[in-house]
Amino acid sequence: MKSIYLGIEISKKTLDICLVDQKSEAFFKIENKIKAIKKLFKQITTLDAEIFIAMENTGLYNYNLYEVLKDYSFNVYVIDPKHIKRSIGLVRGKNDKVDAKRIATFIERNYQDFDCWKPISEAVQNIKILMSQRRHKVKTRQAIKQQNKELKTVKRTKIISSSMKINLKEIEQINKHIAAIEKLIKEEIANDSVLKKDIERIRTIPGIGSVTAWTLAVKTDGFVRLTNPRKLACFAGVVPFEQQSGTSLKTKPRVSKMADMQLKSVLQMAAMRAVRMDNDLQHFYLRKVEEGKNKMSVLNAVRNKLIHIAMALIKNKSFYENRLVLS
Repeated sequence: MKSIYLGIEISKKTLDICLVDQKSEAFFKIENKIKAIKKLFKQITTLDAEIFIAMENTGLYNYNLYEVLKDYSFNVYVIDPKHIKRSIGLVRGKNDKVDAKRIATFIERNYQDFDCWKPISEAVQNIKILMSQRRHKVKTRQAIKQQNKELKTVKRTKIISSSMKINLKEIEQINKHIAAIEKLIKEEIANDSVLKKDIERIRTIPGIGSVTAWTLAVKTDGFVRLTNPRKLACFAGVVPFEQQSGTSLKTKPRVSKMADMQLKSVLQMAAMRAVRMDNDLQHFYLRKVEEGKNKMSVLNAVRNKLIHIAMALIKNKSFYENRLVLS
């Protein structure tokens, strides 16, 4: 049986598709709507071939494709855009048609190196959307707080005071929105008994609160993807890598900037909370600092430990127990 490779370049309104087989290539452009996608895939199923479909992860714009693809048995791959960009070498110019072809060519050469996409549960998908909305609200709130800080540095006038009051009211309103979103997240988790139990497990780890637990659940598609703690630690950017070449280049191992910054940020806050509490992780941190280790390096090790502990609890279906014996 022959193989056919589809590269899909996704945008808000349209999908640019490149179909590649051993002898030819074809290009299509359709609306990013469920009806149009269903019509295309219905035609593709008539082809006597094994179908490989690849797309970049663009967040919400992928959702119509996901909704249709879950009803088909195609080999589907969702690729990090940076992975494709770094694989194509030096290029000049780009457009959607060219990008679709590059995605198709990439998956034709590399599909063996990736795991196939699998549909996620409705609860996890809803939590992803809600977490995205929450992040947006938090950023907006922070920006408004910064405006008030800047206004405090200038001479207080009637206009300045009025502006600050408007900002305070807006912050109060955003706080209500965030609270409402968090309530919806908790309701979605409560509706999925397995996910609820797994989140309860990792929340027993010192330093890990609700937001960190929700973020881990979202990034792992409900603890079914990236379950290997080493791979998850690399994904979060908490693993140091060596930089060495011949005799001219040799630096201390450093963490990579190619990381999921959202996950890395919440793990940083979790680690900082953990080392302030009386537990194994705090004693590990203090012991390493006393040995002369750099504080940030040790804190990064704590982030790594948090990931390994969380994944171990999920795998073993157990809860965290502090091994520290107090006299």
